[in-house]
Amino acid sequence: MNPLLVARSIRKTYPGIRALDGVSFDLAPGEVHALVGGNGAGKSTLINVMSGAVRPDSGTVEVDGSVVASMTPAVARTLGIAVIHQQPSLFGQLTVAENIAFALDDRRRWRRIDWPARHRLAADLLARVGAAIDPERLVETLSMPEQQLVEIAKAIGAHARVLIMDEPTASLSEREVARLFDTIRRLRSEGAGIIYISHRLEEVFALADRVTVLRDGQTVGTRPREALTSSGLISMMIGRELSSIFPKEPVAHTDIALELRQISCKAAGVRDISLTLRRGEILGLAGLVGSGRTELAGTIFGLTPADSGELLVRGAAASVTSPADAIRHGIGYVPEDRRRHGVVPDMPVAENVSLASLGQVARRGLIDRASERRQAEQYVEQLQIKAASVAQHVDSLSGGNQQKVALAKWLATKPSILILDEPTQGVDVGSKAEIHSLMQQMASRGLAILMISSELPEILGMSDRIAVMRNGTLSGVLAREEATQERVMAMALGQC
Repeated sequence: MNPLLVARSIRKTYPGIRALDGVSFDLAPGEVHALVGGNGAGKSTLINVMSGAVRPDSGTVEVDGSVVASMTPAVARTLGIAVIHQQPSLFGQLTVAENIAFALDDRRRWRRIDWPARHRLAADLLARVGAAIDPERLVETLSMPEQQLVEIAKAIGAHARVLIMDEPTASLSEREVARLFDTIRRLRSEGAGIIYISHRLEEVFALADRVTVLRDGQTVGTRPREALTSSGLISMMIGRELSSIFPKEPVAHTDIALELRQISCKAAGVRDISLTLRRGEILGLAGLVGSGRTELAGTIFGLTPADSGELLVRGAAASVTSPADAIRHGIGYVPEDRRRHGVVPDMPVAENVSLASLGQVARRGLIDRASERRQAEQYVEQLQIKAASVAQHVDSLSGGNQQKVALAKWLATKPSILILDEPTQGVDVGSKAEIHSLMQQMASRGLAILMISSELPEILGMSDRIAVMRNGTLSGVLAREEATQERVMAMALGQC
């Protein structure tokens, strides 16, 4: 059977970075072909080449056995190639039906719009992906998972023969993921080819027929799914055996760095929180989504100041009514959504690193750019951030390196207490190991870390103690040696 899509010997270089170095890839009809690799491995560049968004320096793209002389997004659409990006590209002021119609209508023809037909088509496509969404709703009123499902419905409506799915489950619930998997399997049975990109290896093993691994812009190998193990795939991705993703070592815990005494905040929905965090300790904060973990972090950092209770820093009462107060008391906060709150994507690395510590790089009210550059270069080296230079814009970095820039911004404030909210969300296993190693190094130097995570293996693997939240308050605190997944979950559910 001839392949639907073939990329041959693709090369692409950006200033200072070789994104792709002779990468080849092929997709057969009725196949799910997973494309995996660490952040910065070249996955995004490759799918952009195959879909016409990026022109390669050399190499060819073939569809149905014929070389496409000049692949563009418009040409890709006519050839039946659709890309479903992690961040949906929808028009917020238009309805769901209008967004779907905009993608599918032949805009070269002048004709009266059949609104009922548009509504019926949208309803049918949404039903196919298991989305109970009113076609007349404005897209701006949809949640991120709902927008993702609309994007998938658009692709199905375009009769795409090649679907490229880039982290499609990043914002979906378990039920929505199950529906998406059913849709993917149905499309595969109908002869469509699907390129599936995900950091979640369990999804790769659940769906893929074949797996191609990229690393540092090169093809490491392509294997049938049944020929791979989880540890073997991780080894291919990061180029070394990974004995443990969680390099936790015991650290002597000395003075109490942060103490909460019956902290409550009505606006944040947290109540009666009493907790201690010592220098050199990684305190994991676990709980189900909506349990109040992020809200507690916001209260500690002064985003939603406490209504009652007492907050002590290094044994002294501290008034934290704003982030400026928190920074002054040595508290840093790397938030969950790095692109919205952690970094400014269209600013250079150097300017992002200095954002929370401008006083350190300013002279007489003006920013000393040379000092700012030196500060950024120090953290780029220390955190091993992969960037051509500190002048490179953050939005051109991989997810793991963006997370490191967000971390560098707060390390530049010289904190004694650091709150990390989902520190490895959306990054690959190699970058996770690097971030965990950095956390261990920071703790060994006496930094007190409060780590919020939805991943139980991360909570169990990196925490000295684990505090579990439920309904805005603490269910309890566990020592590392007594914590198990079952016990943490039971506390999160209020069953013990």
